[in-house]
Amino acid sequence: MPDDRRVRPDTPRDRLPGLGAWTVVSPAAEPAVPSPEGAAGPGGAADSDLLRAARGLPVRRTPVWFMRQAGRSLPEYRALRAGTAMLDACQDPDLVTEITLQPVRRHGVDAAILFSDIVLPLVVAGVDLEIAPGVGPVVASPVRTVADVDALPDLEPDRLDFLATAVGRLVAELGATPLIGFAGAPFTLATYLIEGGPSKEHARTKAFMYAEPEAWGRLLSRLAASAATFLRVQIDAGASAVQLFDSWAGVLSAADYAERVLPHSRAVFDGLAGRDVPRIHFGVGTGELLPLIGDAGADVVGVDWRVPLDEAARRVGPGRSLQGNLDPAVLLADRPTVDREVRRVLEQGRAARGHVFNLGHGVLPETDPGVLTHVVDLVHRLSTR
Repeated sequence: MPDDRRVRPDTPRDRLPGLGAWTVVSPAAEPAVPSPEGAAGPGGAADSDLLRAARGLPVRRTPVWFMRQAGRSLPEYRALRAGTAMLDACQDPDLVTEITLQPVRRHGVDAAILFSDIVLPLVVAGVDLEIAPGVGPVVASPVRTVADVDALPDLEPDRLDFLATAVGRLVAELGATPLIGFAGAPFTLATYLIEGGPSKEHARTKAFMYAEPEAWGRLLSRLAASAATFLRVQIDAGASAVQLFDSWAGVLSAADYAERVLPHSRAVFDGLAGRDVPRIHFGVGTGELLPLIGDAGADVVGVDWRVPLDEAARRVGPGRSLQGNLDPAVLLADRPTVDREVRRVLEQGRAARGHVFNLGHGVLPETDPGVLTHVVDLVHRLSTR
């Protein structure tokens, strides 16, 4: 990918975030982000409640973090991102570090999630793709033929130095607070490549899947290798856990997912062999796929808001923990409603071998940050052992 799509290495230091020209307005007074008391044991991040819950071990209190916790709901994020394109920000270690830390400082969550984008591995590999404001990822030349599949560039690890740098800095800053790395799952990345952008029906994707089974298999195999490479770099740089996002897998039947998608998601996790970190697997609208999502190799199955956690625990089985699943829209309601729903999710989560409190999808941009902080405090207060 051309260097001019990133902040250049010779950018003056007074133009880097938090160093003078860009005002960092995160409310933290301290530069470091120690893990809140009670969230991590003497083993640091490795003994944190997040990792313990992921492995089904006893916790001091239910760990909580939010998908899209680093994002548009935070005024400090909007100030820092002003004038910088999303994909550029994702490749600048200074911006990635500061943005990832912002919600940890503000909310006291039990984990940081790396600030990145689901399509970033495609961009770094060389796919001509941009994130259009108000639209989402747009691919200049969508994949529509077998030849298009074979022409896709591979993701080379040596193009991910910026990622390793950012993760290394974050691990040093976070101390006992674990960092979660992430990548997009093969199916969801395939939908963007084939559709050429966001889609509600994913009709072209499914038509390609049915009509070109051999090419479909090659495409998802290549995307699985790319995702595994992206995650390995993060783990090797110090990430304590990883999450594989299959945002659009819910458009598939269980039979199609099992035959045409599951083997490739499993290949991503198989590609992390020898790296002992918890693996979280999440998709939207995947209530009928929950057992299969776990079978892909997850230690933790993410659940959206549509399936109660006690029912999700029954579907997934006793061998895996659960993550979720407060409806993000609840955070826009009045305080009594928020409190009632938080209590419900915590109660239902007791049915799982381990529970990581989260939303059922990402934080909505219009969410009041103060409500997120309140939810963190409430979860901690209600669940302290």
